[in-house]
Amino acid sequence: MQRTVVLLKPDALQRGLVGEIIHRLERKGLKLVGLKMIAASEALLDEHYAHHKDKPFFAELKRFMMSSPLVCMLWEGIEAVEVVRKMAGATNSRQADMGSIRGDFSVSGSANIIHASDSVETAKVEEERFFEKDEIFEYETVLSPFLYGKDEE
Repeated sequence: MQRTVVLLKPDALQRGLVGEIIHRLERKGLKLVGLKMIAASEALLDEHYAHHKDKPFFAELKRFMMSSPLVCMLWEGIEAVEVVRKMAGATNSRQADMGSIRGDFSVSGSANIIHASDSVETAKVEEERFFEKDEIFEYETVLSPFLYGKDEE
C-alpha cells in the first residue's frame, strides 16, 4: 500500500472545511493512518517549500502557512498519491475541475486549501518530515475486502 501526505492549509481550517475534506477522502476508500494539527515553523516551511525559495511569492506563502495551524494527515491506499492528487485538483483553483476539492472550495491560485504529495518519492520524504513513527497507525479496516478486488491486493 502506498502512503501520501495531505496538509490542510490555513484557509481550509478557517473556513471549516476539514471535516468535509476528510469525509471525501474516507468515502473514496483511502485509510487515514496519521492525523494531527501543527503550528508550522519557518524552518519547517523553508524545508518543505525549498523548491520555491527563489520565487517572488515565497515570503507570502510562508506567512500564509503560519497564519493558522495546519492539519497534517497521512493516507494509505493503492496508488494513493495519484488518487489524492486527482481529488485535490489543479494547483490553481480557478483551473481545477468541479468535483475536485480545489474546484469545489477555492478560487485562488495560492490560498488553495490543500497540499498533497506529488510523487511516491516526495510522499516518503514528507511522511518523515511531518510524522514521527509513533504517530502512524497500522490497522485493518472491516471495509478492506470491499475496497479492492482480490487481484489488486
